[in-house]
Amino acid sequence: MDMAVEAGVIKQHLIDPEICIRCNTCEATCPVNAITHDDNNYVVRADICNGCMACISPCPTGSIDNWRTMPVVRAYSIEEQFTWESLPAELSPEELEAAGVAAGSGDETEAAAAPVPTQAQATAEAAEPVFNSAQYGATVPPWSAAHAYTNLFPPKSPTTATVVGNFNCTEAGFDSETHHIVLDFGVVPFPVLEGQSIGIVPPGVDAIGKRHHARQYSVASPRNGERPGYNNVSLTVKRVTEDHQGDPVRGVCSNYVCDLKVGDTVQVVGPFGASFLMPNHPKSHIVMICTGTGSAPMRAMTEWRRRLRKSGKFEGGKLMLFFGARTQQELPYFGPLQSLPKDFIDINLAFSRTPGQPKRYVQDLMRERAADLAALLKDGASHFYVCGLKSMEEGVVLALRDVAKEAGLDWDTVGAALKREGRLHLETY
Repeated sequence: MDMAVEAGVIKQHLIDPEICIRCNTCEATCPVNAITHDDNNYVVRADICNGCMACISPCPTGSIDNWRTMPVVRAYSIEEQFTWESLPAELSPEELEAAGVAAGSGDETEAAAAPVPTQAQATAEAAEPVFNSAQYGATVPPWSAAHAYTNLFPPKSPTTATVVGNFNCTEAGFDSETHHIVLDFGVVPFPVLEGQSIGIVPPGVDAIGKRHHARQYSVASPRNGERPGYNNVSLTVKRVTEDHQGDPVRGVCSNYVCDLKVGDTVQVVGPFGASFLMPNHPKSHIVMICTGTGSAPMRAMTEWRRRLRKSGKFEGGKLMLFFGARTQQELPYFGPLQSLPKDFIDINLAFSRTPGQPKRYVQDLMRERAADLAALLKDGASHFYVCGLKSMEEGVVLALRDVAKEAGLDWDTVGAALKREGRLHLETY
């Protein structure tokens, strides 16, 4: 009996619920779909995780890099992990021995973490391969990206920022409402780059008396501040009034943030993110593909490029934007977008719910611009950024694949290069 238990020792992969900011990066990155979540925690399925480590580097907080030596029969289930408020301690040598695990087994069990494929998995693997868009997402930044500071203020030690601006950046009078929020950090060091994010900690507790988790928002301002030379950042926050199924719901943090007044203070954690960063070399091209509040990092990159061009410090690189929303009224920053010079940025807008008009999505526009995208795919100085709803990710990457194939490019080669060289970044939720 003891021998049978020892043969089933694993090094179980766990996520620290006290540090995790629920950004979904790990779930989006995991190539075997071993990570899932509920309203409380992000967790790892012990029977699926193969210990490949693909999720480790993209995690902005380091909360995902936790391991416990466990007998397989005592591995923590996802149901247990959903209830955790903190990680359980390592089993003591005595507890492991009592479970039939010899001393030192934990250092030799990584290979055992790989599960034996079930019959269903084997059948699925033998069938037509499923397109996995996430496998092409880079986990490294562009070679010319600036150094990003992360975790200056972790979830256990937030800092305070003051609201210095808050306005609706979508058309007033419609149900959909997105706010542009400006936060000032005063003399507190809080350096951020375009593409990074911060966490806002809403006050109060949830229905079971637990303090609310921080909610993550991409920074919408460039590196030198929403107001140049000031220690401030801006965010793009949509007021959540319904869930993904269309049922009424009140977003805890989104409504809190959208209702903030100038002079209010908020608790902030971060910054987070070290790979979704823009290139700095002057001949680099940037293709931005987004929906809704996924526009935040795109606004930051565009504004930084605009400031560089205005100062005469940048030339050459192209900017191309594919921006989708249900209607024009729901498109954040629609007005300011129209005032950008045509020779500065190539803007393509897709609306999926315009009355009397056929539905159009960003991937439809990408196919219409196949010739231009193919030229950019052939250019090693091109960088592609995707941010917005998870449902768009596969369609966008498939569109890039199809554009490449129609241009006579080998997608496996192109896709692998985009990932390896930090030139295709996926941030969907």
